[in-house]
Amino acid sequence: MASGLTARLAEARDFVRAALRPVPEVLAAVDLGSNSFHMVVARHSHGQLTIIDRLREMVRLAAGVAENGRIDKEVAARALACLERFGQRLRDMRADSVRAVGTNALRLAHRKQAFLERAREALGHPIEIIAGMEEARLVYSGVAHTMPSEPGKRLVVDIGGGSTELIIGEGLTPLDMESLQMGCVALSERFFRDGKISAKRMERARLAARLELEPVQAAFRRRGWDACAGSSGTVRAIGDSIRALDPQALSITPAGINRAIEYSIDAGHTRELKLEPITEDRRPVFPGGLAILAEVFSVLDIKDMRIAEGAMREGLLYDMLGRYQREDARELTVRAMQQRYHVDLEQAERVESTVRNFLEQTREAWRLDEPLAHLALEWAARLHEIGLDVSHSGYHRHGAYLLENGDMPGFPREEQRLLARLVGAHRRKLSLQGVEELVPPWDRNALYLIVLLRLAVLLHRGRSSTALPPIELSATPRSLEVRFPAGWLDTHPLSSADLQLEVDYLRASGFRLRVFSAR
Repeated sequence: MASGLTARLAEARDFVRAALRPVPEVLAAVDLGSNSFHMVVARHSHGQLTIIDRLREMVRLAAGVAENGRIDKEVAARALACLERFGQRLRDMRADSVRAVGTNALRLAHRKQAFLERAREALGHPIEIIAGMEEARLVYSGVAHTMPSEPGKRLVVDIGGGSTELIIGEGLTPLDMESLQMGCVALSERFFRDGKISAKRMERARLAARLELEPVQAAFRRRGWDACAGSSGTVRAIGDSIRALDPQALSITPAGINRAIEYSIDAGHTRELKLEPITEDRRPVFPGGLAILAEVFSVLDIKDMRIAEGAMREGLLYDMLGRYQREDARELTVRAMQQRYHVDLEQAERVESTVRNFLEQTREAWRLDEPLAHLALEWAARLHEIGLDVSHSGYHRHGAYLLENGDMPGFPREEQRLLARLVGAHRRKLSLQGVEELVPPWDRNALYLIVLLRLAVLLHRGRSSTALPPIELSATPRSLEVRFPAGWLDTHPLSSADLQLEVDYLRASGFRLRVFSAR
């Protein structure tokens, strides 16, 4: 049994090596932030990333998401025009690998599918929407990779347009992460919408920030840190403003923040914020960001903060690089979840090996050439039984819930949803609920992956270490023929009965499964 498992593991490693591609020469990351859209382009040479271009446009997407979650037409048009310009630059620079992610504003927006499809057309690449904790992980990666390495723990603070991320990490590894629902756009809209700045308004804004920070205060102060860094445009604008007010200031301190607050209150209005670092498009959101940073310093008792060069977009670049160099954060997450939910690793490997074989036989007919097809199937095979740790009854539904709602570092939300749909539909009556909500092409192709996973799980239901015989698959758009060696079905009556039941399950969803024995 051990030798068989070893052979299958070796086969899996060989498959992964074959799937790996060399690192592209030019990589690009696009950050659709709640305040600004950013793009950074890097060249990979001799194992290093060198930034060759940066673009930034103030879009203020968060201000265009109404209370009902709809994206304002004017703001949407501004965002799409920006993405068209980014797309043109990407084509001119011949970027070989691009990742574009949306953050808090797009997380909160409803009925955004039409906008995302138009955004994909404008940019030329799909838009991933990432969870707040994933944003925090990428922020820390961007800071850790671009700041000098130093011993001890580091606190990283990133104030965006719609959310604020707090991370404590050591080296390249985040230890504690939080994503809070407050950002410079949202707070400025709430307390400084007409542009007026007063001591009373600033105190009310700080109180709102304090309430958001209160639940995480004890845990972060208990963990502690040795150094502190702030990332992204809000922190940089505040730091540069403090330096403009006091050229001797080498970092952000409580005294410097108080000086910036006094300056803003004395100015009385955002249009009167005349310091050079506070650009015209930054003025409307400056007081909200300042209130947040002031409370972060106060609640966490920060004495000194340096400004980091890197941010989430740099984190995206290094995350992309890791996927080419076998350091994919998603793989680490899957392994961690297997351990956390006590997965039977040998059974998971049996299902994974079989479903990989089935995919190879149907890939061309079903046009499953995207790398995510084989990755999603492998991850689903490894995690299809995690729901057993909750309850055996309906464990596929429990597993789907854990996958869709859990924090999964490295996974964009749409990949989590795809994985959840595969696991949730891998047994019993076939339910395709929610599949049509997946982004293209998975709204169409998820059914194929589900069919392959169901078949692999069914054939390993007995959890036997005996290898399956050669099984031949032949696919058409709405059917699958499965051919077994002569006599195998007769000697495995339980599998034969399960397959007959599966024929009925799939027929109810408009899919035809045919099972044969070779003559």
